[in-house]
Amino acid sequence: MTFPWETKRRFNAYPDFMSRKFGGRVQKLTIDAGFSCPNRDGTKGTGGCTFCLNDAFNPSYCSPLKSITQQIEEGKAFHAIRYRRANKYLAYFQAFSNTHAPVSILAEKYTEALDCEGVIGIVIGTRPDCMDKSKLALLQELSAYHHVVVEYGIESVYNRTLERINRGHTFEDTVKAVKMTACKGIYTGGHLVFGLPGESREDMLHSANLVSEMPLHSIKFHQLQIFKGTPMELELAQHPSDFTFFGEEEYLDFLVEIVEMLDPRIIIERIAGETPPRFAVHHPWGPRYDQILVKFERLLEKRDTWQGKKWRESSS
Repeated sequence: MTFPWETKRRFNAYPDFMSRKFGGRVQKLTIDAGFSCPNRDGTKGTGGCTFCLNDAFNPSYCSPLKSITQQIEEGKAFHAIRYRRANKYLAYFQAFSNTHAPVSILAEKYTEALDCEGVIGIVIGTRPDCMDKSKLALLQELSAYHHVVVEYGIESVYNRTLERINRGHTFEDTVKAVKMTACKGIYTGGHLVFGLPGESREDMLHSANLVSEMPLHSIKFHQLQIFKGTPMELELAQHPSDFTFFGEEEYLDFLVEIVEMLDPRIIIERIAGETPPRFAVHHPWGPRYDQILVKFERLLEKRDTWQGKKWRESSS
């Protein structure tokens, strides 16, 4: 059986999409370009999101003290050990909010990355309240010659949750930013966290319906991971019953339901998060992400289900 995304895999997988588009593997190289966030630097607030710890997902070669070019070259060497055949790269502006600066500074940093040998595009992690028409005009101009992706931190579709985690914007802000970006012909991604305090299983499942209504090209799903030293660690100690922590098998069962309700046009980039154990309050699952993914695909096969199987039903 071949699915709408033209492969036999039971979900619309990101590596398959990239391979079709570029003819082979494209490796992301993470960059810390020295940006901040509006709810950290006082623009909107201070303290940042209560779950945030950038050190937990920044590779060792990332540092804003290094130039973007240096980080990219070190990133190539870092990934060459595992992915020797990769010769096409995306510069991934990941740390904090990577459109939170004047357009002139953004243009300088993005251009430096795109001028590096082998870099065919950029991925820009940011917040929906850090986007405007002038920044979209810059990104649209760059996208005429390069693969440009804007990846928005959605995190939750519920305003009560966004307020509780000190996000500093609403879900309506997210919908507006996603629509503005997609309308410019720019690849638009999102990031969603499952298990944030106060959300029930039913709340989280309903997220798939709301995400499917948005003009997203891709989505990343992460289970909640609480990091040492964050405000959420303290909140967990004070209100443990407000949190939902998935075991590995429970999470995969849950993800099957999410994927069944997800619009099949949306590319799934990740199904779970992974972090070094030294940062985590709770001990992470034993298997690495690749092993989790294999288990997920086997579960889809066992249940004879696939992405979007219940999409029309759940959206009606």
